[in-house]
Amino acid sequence: MDIQSIKNRFGIIGNSPALNHALHTATQVAATDLTVLIVGESGVGKEVFSQIIHSLSARKHNPFIAVNCGAIPEGTIDSELFGHEKGAFTGAVDSRKGYFETVNGGTIFMDEIGEMPLGTQARLLRVLETGEFIRVGSSKVQKTDVRVIAATNRELLDSTRSGKFREDLYYRLSTVPIRVPALRDRKEDINLLFRKFSADFAERYKTTPVQLDEEAKQVLMNHGWQGNVRELKNIAEQISVLSSQQLVTAYELKKYLPDNRGSRLPVLSSSPAGTGAEFSNEREILYKLFFDMKKEVTEIKKMFLEILQNPGMPGQSIQEARERLMGDLSALSEQTLVTPVAVPPTLISTPAVSSQPVLLHDDEIHQHVEVEESLNIVDKEKELILKALKKHKGKRRDASNDLGISERTLYRKLKEYDIEE
Repeated sequence: MDIQSIKNRFGIIGNSPALNHALHTATQVAATDLTVLIVGESGVGKEVFSQIIHSLSARKHNPFIAVNCGAIPEGTIDSELFGHEKGAFTGAVDSRKGYFETVNGGTIFMDEIGEMPLGTQARLLRVLETGEFIRVGSSKVQKTDVRVIAATNRELLDSTRSGKFREDLYYRLSTVPIRVPALRDRKEDINLLFRKFSADFAERYKTTPVQLDEEAKQVLMNHGWQGNVRELKNIAEQISVLSSQQLVTAYELKKYLPDNRGSRLPVLSSSPAGTGAEFSNEREILYKLFFDMKKEVTEIKKMFLEILQNPGMPGQSIQEARERLMGDLSALSEQTLVTPVAVPPTLISTPAVSSQPVLLHDDEIHQHVEVEESLNIVDKEKELILKALKKHKGKRRDASNDLGISERTLYRKLKEYDIEE
């Protein structure tokens, strides 16, 4: 069957190259049992293409059913598609056959396939690969011979990257993809469609068909048509019923057209490259900021520990090391816009990553200059804990706040050093 015969049979108006290519692909794949994915915006007529494929296939005398996956609640879609046994769930008073059982030998058109839940996607993938399914609440495997034609107004490949659609199912469905062009991509067909719709509505409502002047035709062609053919049909019906003039001008036509200019323009971002593009929300930005700060603090602590363990390090005096350390801490504080928590350097037991930033005080640095003083970190840590407890009269919460550690950590240190409060 040639393309024009198909157009006449299914009432398809238009002669744009993109439309003809989609119809040609549909006729070629119809004779096979391949799974087809029809892609196109809402209102372009994807279901008509599924009917064309079924009517030209060897299954044309067997059942055809259209299922809107977005209209079936998530809790019942498995039952609708694969059936269920009695008592499988609340309200299942009888056993029920699903679409894959009742349409055996025929074709199922699954519209809005991108709305299907992930669990149901796994079941569907099994049907497509093995022809097997299991009713909800049953353990018996059943066979089916159903051709699946899916449709979506989404870019499913993007949905696979975001985890909303199974990648294996996407490639299984899109064995043969057919892209139905949007109405704004076939502008030469817009006036033909309007004339057809206005004639149909004039016959239905027993009125004279409306016509457009040349300026109105240009307005019609340049409209955005976000609803595509469905929107154009609605506009034609409104004008056929409400217009008092047989010849519609551009001024009158604009009264019926919604103002959707700019709705498809790209959104400009004021964020510099590498910031807003990398983070989906402010929380991720804060997380990165904290991780960077944590890394900087760890490096500073390692350097400080090295100075404590090697006070006579060649090429670097204690005073120089202190000044460098204080400068790094100051820069870190300014960079992260966060005030570091006061944690005595002697509480640093290992160079491992700590959750507390460090602020060093001059008097504490000078304590380590005296070579005769013990440089054992454990001893100094115990000494500071005792001082903090004495200062706050044994109150662990106040002492832990003063030390810059959590109360839980302080309690563990008390047990570790056998300190009695």
